[in-house]
Amino acid sequence: MSRQLLTFAVVGVVNTAAYYCLYLLFLTGLPYLAAHVLAFLLSMVGSFFLNARFTYRIRPTWRKFLLFPLTNVSNFLITTAGVYVIVDVLHAGSRFAPLLASAAAVPVTFVVSRRVMLPESIA
Repeated sequence: MSRQLLTFAVVGVVNTAAYYCLYLLFLTGLPYLAAHVLAFLLSMVGSFFLNARFTYRIRPTWRKFLLFPLTNVSNFLITTAGVYVIVDVLHAGSRFAPLLASAAAVPVTFVVSRRVMLPESIA
């Protein structure tokens, strides 16, 4: 499991970089929450394939692809609430808010992701 956690973290860094680039791109023409949602959805697709291939070393299936968004529900809720708090409550700016907010969601996302991708490995 330690290899999986390390690989999950590396995939997360790659996925976060992709998300953040998309977020900044969309931020040029969309409100910050819309940019966040769109970038999040697109990066989630990439995350599924990277985690299937490298973290869990499994063949992607439609079933797992359709269940994978469930792994990101907690991530989405935590990061969205965090972005809102950082931008609208703390007035800290929207450029770096998603990076700060996503740190709190990583452990929860790993546990849920592992349960979906490798359901037989968790009792």
